[in-house]
Amino acid sequence: MKDKPLSDQLRESLWRGRLTDADRARAAGRPEALAELELENRLNDALAQLPAAVVPSNFTARVLQAVDREEARAGARGWPWFQAGWMPRLAATAAVVVFAALSWQHHELNERRWAMAHSVAQVAESSSLPGVEALNNYEAIQRMSQAQSADVKLLALLQ
Repeated sequence: MKDKPLSDQLRESLWRGRLTDADRARAAGRPEALAELELENRLNDALAQLPAAVVPSNFTARVLQAVDREEARAGARGWPWFQAGWMPRLAATAAVVVFAALSWQHHELNERRWAMAHSVAQVAESSSLPGVEALNNYEAIQRMSQAQSADVKLLALLQ
C-alpha cells in the first residue's frame, strides 16, 4: 500500500510533463511501477502527436446557443417544483400521514371492541339479572312502574 501513493504522485508528475530522472530514480525500486509509468509516458507521447481536432470558428457560440435552448425548454415545461424533487417528498409525506391515520383508526376500533367485550363479560358474570318469572309478569310490572294520574271523576265524587 505504500507504493500506491508514490505511484500516484509519479503519475501526476507525468501528466504535468515528461518524467524526470529524479522521478525514475524514485520508482527504480519498483519495476512494476516503472513499467506502468513508461507505458503512461508512451501513451502521452502518442496523444501529443495526434493532430488537433478541427473545430468551426463559431463552435463556442453554437454550444452556448444550445445551452440557452435547453434552459428555455426546461423552463417552458412548467412544474419546476416537480423537477426540484418536491413531488417525491410530498408523496412520501402523504403516505406517512395516511399510514398514521389508518393505524390510529385501527387502534381506536380495537379499543372499542375491547371495551364492548369487557362490558359483555361483566354483564354475563353479573347475577343480579331478573329471573324468568319477571318476564312472565312483564305487563303487570310495566303498569306498576308507570306514573298514576289522579282520577278526576273519583275526586269530584269525594268532594
